[in-house]
Amino acid sequence: MNRKQISNLILERLKSEQASITAQFDKSKSRIGYFYIDDLLPDDLAMQVYSVFPSHSETVLKKSLKEYKHIAVQMDIYNPLLEEIIYAFQDETIVSFLEEICVGVDFQPDAQLYAGGLSMMSEGHFLNPHLDNSHDKERQKWRMLNLLYYVSPNWVLENGGNLELWPDGPKGKPTTILSKFNRLVVMATHNQSWHSVNKVNIPKTRCCVSNYYFSEIPWFNDSKSHVTTFRGRPEEKLKDKVLKADAFLRNQARKFFKKGLIENPHVYKKGEK
Repeated sequence: MNRKQISNLILERLKSEQASITAQFDKSKSRIGYFYIDDLLPDDLAMQVYSVFPSHSETVLKKSLKEYKHIAVQMDIYNPLLEEIIYAFQDETIVSFLEEICVGVDFQPDAQLYAGGLSMMSEGHFLNPHLDNSHDKERQKWRMLNLLYYVSPNWVLENGGNLELWPDGPKGKPTTILSKFNRLVVMATHNQSWHSVNKVNIPKTRCCVSNYYFSEIPWFNDSKSHVTTFRGRPEEKLKDKVLKADAFLRNQARKFFKKGLIENPHVYKKGEK
């Protein structure tokens, strides 16, 4: 299927649950606005997407105190269905629908897939509590929405690898959202939208298709520019101190080097296989 056919299916499913989606987002938007919807696509199509995810050897491994996962963004070296599903979420009809849910916000999808694309997390992998980088690659637009589509079949809560939202910050308690097969999660990203992925506990891989939307205007008038900012989990006292120091130094450096000290390679350079 091509991206337009897929986006039509997505839009039809979103519209069928519009009341529920709106209620979820309205209830949570004062802290971290989010909603999720299950059975987004026909199961056979979702299984096709899962079946063509690249092997770990075809991806980039990110491993540090902050995170442990595989990512993939150079979409033209993988099965074409993966590029079609990613860009289906950028169709103008999907963007317009989400603008309506979020009451008039002007969203712009990101064709370069800056920090988006595919992610794969296997046993022992994790993503510590963090705030996403506040801007796009060129630091011209504010990051606004994160769209996460999960396609690993038979994924249950006990597997780990689930999304966690921290409405009271990284010292509070998280709200856990199961990375359920064929589930789409949409969350707002701003200065208070702390989120993480808890450690995967089984020898299987949690697969996710991700997109970001940006805007000329941030969610809040007092929004401040920041780099991707990691923290330790509540029980990780020493790690938290190290990550706080790391974030402070990188935010200070950003004041002098507006686009960072080095170019972030996590972008899709189409045609540069």
